Amino acid sequence: MSKGSGIYQNPLVERYASAAMLKIFSSDEKFSTWRRLWLALAKAEQALGLDISDGQIAELAANIDNIDYELAAKYEKKLRHDVMAHVHTLGDICPLARPIIHLGATSAYVGDNTDIIVMKKALVLVREKLAALVIKMSNLAEKYRNLPTLGFTHMQPAQLTTVGKRIALWTYDLAMDLENLEEFENRLKLRGAKGTTGTQASFMELFNGDEEKVKKLDLLVAEQLGFNSTYAVVGQTTSRKIDADCVNRLALLADSLHKMTNDLRLLQSLKEVEEPFESTQIGSSAMAYKRNPMRSERIASLSKYVISLSSSPHLVAATQWFERTLDDSANKRLTIPEAFLAIDASLEIAINVFSELKVYEKVIRAHIVRELPFMITENIIMNAVKKGRDRQELHERIRVHSMVAAKRVKEDGLDNNLIELIASDDYFGISKCELDQMMNPDLYTGRAGNQVTDFIREIIEPIRARYGKIEIEKYEMKV
Repeated sequence: MSKGSGIYQNPLVERYASAAMLKIFSSDEKFSTWRRLWLALAKAEQALGLDISDGQIAELAANIDNIDYELAAKYEKKLRHDVMAHVHTLGDICPLARPIIHLGATSAYVGDNTDIIVMKKALVLVREKLAALVIKMSNLAEKYRNLPTLGFTHMQPAQLTTVGKRIALWTYDLAMDLENLEEFENRLKLRGAKGTTGTQASFMELFNGDEEKVKKLDLLVAEQLGFNSTYAVVGQTTSRKIDADCVNRLALLADSLHKMTNDLRLLQSLKEVEEPFESTQIGSSAMAYKRNPMRSERIASLSKYVISLSSSPHLVAATQWFERTLDDSANKRLTIPEAFLAIDASLEIAINVFSELKVYEKVIRAHIVRELPFMITENIIMNAVKKGRDRQELHERIRVHSMVAAKRVKEDGLDNNLIELIASDDYFGISKCELDQMMNPDLYTGRAGNQVTDFIREIIEPIRARYGKIEIEKYEMKV
């Protein structure tokens, strides 16, 4: 619950995102990473022969987290430049190192490299939560792999499937999203030390034209920050396609979460499943009896937001001029963090939903019993044909009986009596006992149960192997 405030508070911060994700996008994380980048640059330059002392290195290393935000704000107000404001702020507490801070670098050295580093940390957190969700859902898919349920096409009852198969459908989408995020993260590289327009000209000057040292500098910086390579060519900034690609993949994950929760909300309306509902939870301020699917609705709401955000970095990537323009900056500050914060919250809520998802087997069975007589009519015709009856006559009788049964269900609100009508029609030559045996739902789910088993073995077991030590229960939604 939010505390009183006289200014706008971002709901993603106050209500939804986890403390872990908020820390990744915090000012402390951003500006301490800037300082780690300046330290890495100084150490690399020293290693390659520039006149930088151990004392200067030690001074920078000792002040990574010693950030005076008030002083930085004063400098930025004066200089109208955020990077130089923090250069001066760091220089004030590192007088020995002041002359070599940011040596040969441009603002994008700290800005873009930090964005990549932070993005990678956020991707790790999203992957872990997504894997936890996939594992939890796959456990449910296994549990209910053989439980028959009505399939739906066009939101109309269709051939039977199983509850586990349906959960596997949702889970497979998420497993593909996990693979998608893993692939993107593995391709991430650092911008490195590339100079003002990406030509490394400033570093060529510092190292007196020694191209090998300039190339080595780029790699040394990357290695210190946990990367084994940098992008081959950049302008002043890295390509903004990287941001667009990242948010697009988060939006694809949001697609999956939204689709899944739409299904859950429809199933809860049918009273076949129900998301967790706590003993003191209120479903409606006016209708005390209601048990609204508020968790699934919140996931859908946040997912819509992530999907909508995906257009912004595409617009930025498409409209950058030459080596760079600054119309990307404000957009990036908003879009990237908020996409991650919203997907983070959605995943935590989804984990909560599948931790205590209720499956009402008797309701599911009742829905099957109501529809199954219509669905097995082709089987009934085939059975009667084997006994020597005319297929066309059987079809006509089925049609007539079905209309009577449908009227009884739709207009009179009574149960489906199609089986009784067919049993009483001597032309079919099929006993009520035979028809009752044909009403076994397990006969009509095809390979659904075995498909789940195959899915677990082929798709989920490798994920369990990679992420099996994740503490699934540690994730908890805020409100």
